[in-house]
Amino acid sequence: GLFVRLRMAAQAPTHGTVIPYARFNAQEDAEALRAAMKGFGTDEAAIIAVLARRTTAQRLEIIKMYKGSFGKDLIKDLKSELSGNFEDVVMAMMSEPIHFEAESLRKAMKGAGTDDTTLIEILCNRDNAELTKIKDMYTKLFGRELEGDIYKETSGHFRRLLISILQAVRHEGAGVDTAQVAADAEALRAAGVGRFGTDESKFNEILVTRSFPHLRAVFAEYARLTGSDLLRAIDKEMSGNLKNGMKAIIHSVVDRPAYFASRLHKAMEGAGTDDEALIRIVVTRSEIDMVEIKQAYLTNYHKTLSKAIADDTKGDYKHMLLALVGE
Repeated sequence: GLFVRLRMAAQAPTHGTVIPYARFNAQEDAEALRAAMKGFGTDEAAIIAVLARRTTAQRLEIIKMYKGSFGKDLIKDLKSELSGNFEDVVMAMMSEPIHFEAESLRKAMKGAGTDDTTLIEILCNRDNAELTKIKDMYTKLFGRELEGDIYKETSGHFRRLLISILQAVRHEGAGVDTAQVAADAEALRAAGVGRFGTDESKFNEILVTRSFPHLRAVFAEYARLTGSDLLRAIDKEMSGNLKNGMKAIIHSVVDRPAYFASRLHKAMEGAGTDDEALIRIVVTRSEIDMVEIKQAYLTNYHKTLSKAIADDTKGDYKHMLLALVGE
């Protein structure tokens, strides 16, 4: 069913659920937040009412105004007043998404073991400009090179996939050359189904360096050539992180909102919740494509995203997430 969506996916414009607040007044918001935290107890509802309805740029202005008005650090005040998942979601909202994603990458590689799923989610669906910004932010925050850390923490074909992605060399023109499309589709067929053992480096080269419009055409041509879809081939031919990374690229090329819907579904399915992933996706996509993510969620899982979140979370944390996804 993946390639049925190819035609529609020609990067339709996307919409956030968090949009600039029209009557924005940083001074009023700073005063409201100060009042919500002053004295005994905290007015969480007031904090949600202000922050969930402001864009990141507006929240950053509030931070500045708060310090200018009260000589206090809004982030520190929020940290001392809030706790648990509610604190985590508010902290995620108070910095630029790219800052937050760089922190998530660092966390994914710190200590024992590596959280490969997070690396895949953050790196496998970005354009060149986003990748360059993430690398710069990572160095600025931690005084380390993202590529060096990824090299140390990963291995084999998966490492090669991520290192390739980090070079940010994807072709970005809108034009599609039919001869090149046919050649790539045939090369993928020959590299997988057509041979004993898989030529991973061919998959790597095509998936990482070709433009998104070109890849859409390649996937459609591959399906025509083989009567099967490339995701199925990758499922059969590859395993582990390499498989997950390549599938993430394909999903993002075909339908990025559906990719994030599937990540949200995974974060909430079964017992327990991956709160880190839930917070990261809801917060970082709220101004980009959350409207389309919600549509994809409903279509693919026959339940609204809001209902899924409400069933899986509680308290102020739940109310903040619901406000961010526009409920």
